[in-house]
Amino acid sequence: MIEELHVKDLALIEEVWLEFSAGMTVMSGETGAGKTALVGALKLLLGERADAGSVRAGQPEAVVEGRFADAGAEETVARRRVGSDGRSRCTLDGQMATVGALAERLGPLVDLHGQHEHQALLAPSTHVTYLDRWAGDEAADALAGYRTARAAYGTAQRALAELQENLARVAQNAEHYRFVAEEIERIDPIAGEDAALEARLPALQHGEQLAAAADGAVEALRGDGGALDSIATAAGTLARAEAVDPALDALAGRLAEALALVDDASAELRAYRDRVEHDSAALDEVLERLGQLTGLMRKYGPDLDSVLTAWTEATSALSVREQGAGEAQSAQAAVEVARREMQAAAETLDAVRRRAAPEFVEALAAAVSDLAMSGARFEIAFGELPFESWTADGSERIEFLYAPAPGQPARSLARIASGGELSRVMLALKGVLGEADTVRTLVFDEVDAGIGGATAHTVGRRLRELSLTHQVIVVTHLAQVAAYADTQLVVEKSVLGDSATTTVRLVEALEREAEIARMLSGNDSAASLTHARELLAQAAATR
Repeated sequence: MIEELHVKDLALIEEVWLEFSAGMTVMSGETGAGKTALVGALKLLLGERADAGSVRAGQPEAVVEGRFADAGAEETVARRRVGSDGRSRCTLDGQMATVGALAERLGPLVDLHGQHEHQALLAPSTHVTYLDRWAGDEAADALAGYRTARAAYGTAQRALAELQENLARVAQNAEHYRFVAEEIERIDPIAGEDAALEARLPALQHGEQLAAAADGAVEALRGDGGALDSIATAAGTLARAEAVDPALDALAGRLAEALALVDDASAELRAYRDRVEHDSAALDEVLERLGQLTGLMRKYGPDLDSVLTAWTEATSALSVREQGAGEAQSAQAAVEVARREMQAAAETLDAVRRRAAPEFVEALAAAVSDLAMSGARFEIAFGELPFESWTADGSERIEFLYAPAPGQPARSLARIASGGELSRVMLALKGVLGEADTVRTLVFDEVDAGIGGATAHTVGRRLRELSLTHQVIVVTHLAQVAAYADTQLVVEKSVLGDSATTTVRLVEALEREAEIARMLSGNDSAASLTHARELLAQAAATR
């Protein structure tokens, strides 16, 4: 619902702050006082195109702000600034936004009924929604089933398209993939193989030198008169003085340790000497293998892992081609199954809507019969769409048609000439839908055009009934309509010299009686005041 509206420097409005509550609010005032500007301010927040000419004369910009609450009481604060140069800027909850974002966020919260271009009822795409709301849970369940089937069909179509795209890509590059796979398989690299070969290479390239060095070291340690013999002799000499001096015993122990270390080192050197490769054939094999791997990495690298990845991709692509025919056939079959299920769900949904349509148009005709539209007739036209044009709402185009009197052909609602007439159709429609209508705020600008007397009372009473389930805001010239409101705002224009200003004030008690009297006869004479009190009492009795 609309909770608050702030308007500054728009048309004749210098600055106005309005607070709205639930129930029914009317705005009344003399013609030209500025009621249209207030409705225009609201239209700007709902995404209407801005007009630089609407900025108050002499001011750089007009500002419109509104605070809205959805059904979950989540608040949104919107702001629209219209410059005298025609530029428009918007914010939503303090963040920059586009006009489209305003319309998307706030449009679902408010139905505004006045001039034709603002009437949701004129868009046939909305008509199916009204019919479904009337049909209730049965239509909601059928629509949910259809949308689920439609989503499944879309998923199946995308899977088929993706598979066909892959198959086409593989077919186009099949020779390339085959060459890559065969070249890599011919060399048959193993992960980490290049690093292992690089580690072997130094020993192969310098094998004789390394073996000779190791052999010389072994001879120096283990040969006659070598280090082992010398250390053993020293250790034996100290052993003859064992237990005489503890300090000498400690040194003997260290010599024993040295003897063991040298013995171990000589054994490892001998083993190293024996395993060192100094086979030129082995060196050639390693160099050749590294050359093969380097060639692959140069083409598919930068490293061996990338080469193996290229092989995996190539073989996978070739596998897709080999298995593709069968997979494509299965995917095509899945699309056909999903299509049949979608068609069956559409038939179910269409049947629900067609069953609901006669009662719906009868209820709508009955609802407008006492709104100066007696004899009006409604029809619902069902037009089958090509399968490729089916939408999220179903397989048929649904449009409300209207005949203003018996014997006249039913035509599109868009061809109704009177904005007031169309507003009364919407009033009747909203009343028929009741709590099933999801838009909680309704604004009526021309609902009283061309009516009076008993019809005006009926319109007021209908608006009052509608306000039990919706927030209703009405711009009206008729006292019979205004009397049914919970809240009445009077829009007035004051002129000071060459400057005119629009103001808005809340009227209650005696002030409201005076305003109702003015609406009745243009003055607040005793007779007019008496009539105004009667109207207010009559309206109050219906609550």
